Amino acid sequence: MVFCGVDEAGRGSVMGPLVVGAVFVESDEDLRELGVRDSKRLTPRARERMYEAITSNTEWHVEIVSAEDIDLLRKEMSLNDIELRMFADAVSRRECDTVFADCPDVNEEGFGRRLSASLGGHGGVTARHKADDTYPVVSAASIVAKVTRDRMIEDIRAEYGCNIGSGYPSDHYTMDFIRGWIESNGRAPAHVRCSWEPVRQMLSRRANTKISDW
Repeated sequence: MVFCGVDEAGRGSVMGPLVVGAVFVESDEDLRELGVRDSKRLTPRARERMYEAITSNTEWHVEIVSAEDIDLLRKEMSLNDIELRMFADAVSRRECDTVFADCPDVNEEGFGRRLSASLGGHGGVTARHKADDTYPVVSAASIVAKVTRDRMIEDIRAEYGCNIGSGYPSDHYTMDFIRGWIESNGRAPAHVRCSWEPVRQMLSRRANTKISDW
């Protein structure tokens, strides 16, 4: 029997990609021994160590959607719909008997039914809030997604050669970088989700003022 865990990283970020990780195992015993847990509760060093162990010893897959593609997709679907599609694509990489998903929707049962339908009526889908705290295989998927995204943020940081922060709107380094770029260039930098309200407000303000007014 094959279990699949699926989770995301970067859902709420204003900068950088949305990454979905899927991990496939026949038993979660090794993951339990490794000490996997919700990636947000691990130090970066612990995440990297566990990432190497997970990706070396299990089947896994990631789906990645860039900030630019998120902006395009949000013209026709919700963020939950985008994530649902990414979950289905990741899980579909191999046959499995049971799927455990960290649910992004307020309605666990509804999201589970929709994911099952997207997988062709798969009968073994369980979608739960904080599943990454409950199911080790989802914790593993969370770690794979988080480390993948963190490495991509490091690449973006190197591209700009300055501190862009974590990419989340709660991070003042991220927001200061975006704000400064818009002030200087009149547009958002690459890798930024322009459909996010804080960025829309910055762009609107910049369009209606002169640089000397900032």
